[in-house]
Amino acid sequence: MGYEVETVDLQPQPAAVVRGDAELDGIADFLGAAYGEVAQVLASEGLAPAGPPFARYSLHDRSFGIEAGFPVARTVTPEGRVVAGQIPGGHAARTVHHGSYDDLPAAYEAVEEWLAHNGYVPTGDPWETYLDEPDVPEPRTLVHVPCRSLRHA
Repeated sequence: MGYEVETVDLQPQPAAVVRGDAELDGIADFLGAAYGEVAQVLASEGLAPAGPPFARYSLHDRSFGIEAGFPVARTVTPEGRVVAGQIPGGHAARTVHHGSYDDLPAAYEAVEEWLAHNGYVPTGDPWETYLDEPDVPEPRTLVHVPCRSLRHA
């Protein structure tokens, strides 16, 4: 699959999230539980998500640190595992992946290759925004990688 990569300047966005760790084969279960918990807290506060669900990842030794939830219009009151978070602002490279979540590494490889060939370096943990429900035949996932230009360092 060919990927078109672009750079964008983003404003930070408040979010309601659950943070935790999962091994690769446990990510789907973690995300499902996290989104359910966040949705319950938002409903109890009379809030609706201000956008589609997202998850930000950091690689640990044998697992991933995950922050998963929804953007919101205002900060939520912490409840259970749900806490206030933020979708990062700043400069990022992004691409859209169409298809199975199992094939998402190809999108990351395309962004990493684009960054290297265009004089950029990553500056933080990437995140994914899930534009479709997981049960659609070709779900779309927006992949963001925070970055900066080496030319303007």
